[in-house]
Amino acid sequence: MSTPSSFSRRNFIKSSAVAAGAATLTAKQHANAQGANEQLQIGMIGCGGMAGAHLRSLLSMQKDENIAIRWCCDVMLSRAGNFQQQVVGAGGEAKITQDYHDVLADPDIDYVVIATPEHTHYYLAMDALKAGKHVYCEKPMCYDIKEAKKLHKKVEETGLKLQVGVQGMADDSYASAYEAIKAGKIGLVVEAQIDYVRNYPLDRGPWRRVGITDDKPMPDDLDWDTWLHPRRKRAWNPHHYYEWRCYRDYSGGVSTDLFVHRVTRLIRACGLKFPSRVAAMGGTYTWDDGRDLPDSLEVLYEYPKIEGITNGMTLHLLGTMNNKHKNQHCIRGQEATIVFTSSGFDIISQSDNKVIESHKKTGAEDLVPHHKNHHAAIRDPKVPLNCPSELGMYGVVAARMGNLSHFQRKMLEWDTKREYVKFS
Repeated sequence: MSTPSSFSRRNFIKSSAVAAGAATLTAKQHANAQGANEQLQIGMIGCGGMAGAHLRSLLSMQKDENIAIRWCCDVMLSRAGNFQQQVVGAGGEAKITQDYHDVLADPDIDYVVIATPEHTHYYLAMDALKAGKHVYCEKPMCYDIKEAKKLHKKVEETGLKLQVGVQGMADDSYASAYEAIKAGKIGLVVEAQIDYVRNYPLDRGPWRRVGITDDKPMPDDLDWDTWLHPRRKRAWNPHHYYEWRCYRDYSGGVSTDLFVHRVTRLIRACGLKFPSRVAAMGGTYTWDDGRDLPDSLEVLYEYPKIEGITNGMTLHLLGTMNNKHKNQHCIRGQEATIVFTSSGFDIISQSDNKVIESHKKTGAEDLVPHHKNHHAAIRDPKVPLNCPSELGMYGVVAARMGNLSHFQRKMLEWDTKREYVKFS
């Protein structure tokens, strides 16, 4: 096992200019250097549960995709070591570190996978772009709207490829639905709806883990202050570390962990951007266990007119964590309805309720094709990303506005001039 880099708070917050200075390739040079036959070198930043799914997916395709994982980075060094062992077990070789700057300073690294808590996505992705690295960033792309706008702007400036981890966009149904809508097959869109529902046991609510008690000690090899960054310093709290999706300092809960998967699909299918109004209702109806995010949430969005698509429409998201009875996933037009199915979608006529047309999907909600799309886009700038930063930004706006409406118990509007939330 390689020796971990020395690490300190001072190293962690060193200016992004240092990270940028370590890069030896500009975005344009990257694009020219990475041909179809070039091996892509990957750095993993975050080695927790979701990162493990990425690791397994990437290791399964390392030969076919000509990729190699070279760094495993986590604020708990033993977790990075566990990833390193899996890489070695699959025939590879990787270094470990607690300091993500070590990964970004390696000139051989082509892209990084960021699979860390939501509150860290912005600064990790921004520093990676400044260092000339392509990025695969878990959803949501950022914690809040201002961060998302800045990050998208940086992507445009650098030309680097940032894929957002909404793997459902590897299913072509939503891009195909957009083409059907543009072609006038359902008339102008008036409404869309979708859900994300689960059924957690009554004795243990969403994102609570067995064995996490108030007195659980902090792991010896965890840098707690760095894990908190950029949030304020606080005493060790095992619930915050292991169950961070329950707390708004680090997560948006149902809205950002789950809804963003769904709303991104409808944003893509209807060509939406920023909503005009957002109203949310919900609460901690079942698990009043110290969490400060709701266990049930519903959000209603209004989107403005888009020429040829809609004269204005509403979008409804349903989310509850203690009942998994689903709502139909559909887009309602003036003349017909697109109903999404496990195999793609059907277009159903309003006049006689018959299926006019069916689409059989290619791709799936799966990490493997989503990563393959990212690799293809890195190697060939002409290849469009499944979920680029612009789409990721629109997803953040929707998810964050839903939460803000719930927290403030009021309807929110979008200021089109400032491109930000209008607070009354």
